[in-house]
Amino acid sequence: MANTTGTQSFEYEAQLGDYFALLKPRVMQLVVFTALVGMLAAPTAVHPVVGFASILFVAIGAGASGALNMWWDADIDAVMRRTANRPIPAGKVQPGEALALGVALSGLSVMMLALSANLLAAGMLLFTILFYAVFYSMWLKRSTPQNIVIGGAAGAFPPVIGWIIATGSFSFEPWLMFALIFMWTPPHFWALALFMRGDYDDAGVPMLTVTHGRPSTRRHILAYTILLVILAIGTAFTAIGGPIYLVTALVLNALFLLGAYRIWQRDEDDSEADNYAVERKFFRLSLWYLFLHFGAILAEASLRPLGWGGWS
Repeated sequence: MANTTGTQSFEYEAQLGDYFALLKPRVMQLVVFTALVGMLAAPTAVHPVVGFASILFVAIGAGASGALNMWWDADIDAVMRRTANRPIPAGKVQPGEALALGVALSGLSVMMLALSANLLAAGMLLFTILFYAVFYSMWLKRSTPQNIVIGGAAGAFPPVIGWIIATGSFSFEPWLMFALIFMWTPPHFWALALFMRGDYDDAGVPMLTVTHGRPSTRRHILAYTILLVILAIGTAFTAIGGPIYLVTALVLNALFLLGAYRIWQRDEDDSEADNYAVERKFFRLSLWYLFLHFGAILAEASLRPLGWGGWS
């Protein structure tokens, strides 16, 4: 069960903002955006009210996952500099409150998505919550250096859910969007692990930097980036791609590949400041990388009804 050792006493009275922080709002933004793109890129139009409500419930489900993750990871969050100020280790919210909030929002989001959209979308949302909160947080994260590789699927499901909200069925195209996020996740988080340095060591989390060392992590970043570049550019020639997406993908992937190559070139003889700057720059680029790829998919989908876009 979750370990809360190291958290502060609970004399502080929690504010609304503290509970909202449990929902990981930054992660929620990415979930909402990719789910929205998945829904709008689908060939079936969705009524605006239905679409708004459905995306809202997906966001609530993402927040529920975040609260459950923070409840379970309270012990390691207290050790890591990046997470020490989260509501539970900072002593702002009690662990039991985070658990109750996560469970309640999980049930609410799944039930309401079933009513606003369809049962298949609700089922996928439930699966995503369980995958992240149980399979990843409670098992993968602390047991294998492949944690972020396999666990990255949790963050890749939202566009699939968005597509199902619109169509009520699976299709090839949303799995391309899934694959983009899935292949992007390892280099994104491994770059973070490189420049955060001792955080994962201190917390005992078997991130690749801890179990295989920094040189191996650099090689893995380059290898995954090469595969990601092939996938991302190839997506331009599918039903969700088009000229706008192709230009965007060519520019972004050239920059991303260059960044991964520069990380791969580094070694432990280089100055710590130089390594930190290269790794942090790549991490920041990775945030724009995903947003702009999905923005291009959305642009293609928006123009297609006007008779422009795509390759036809």
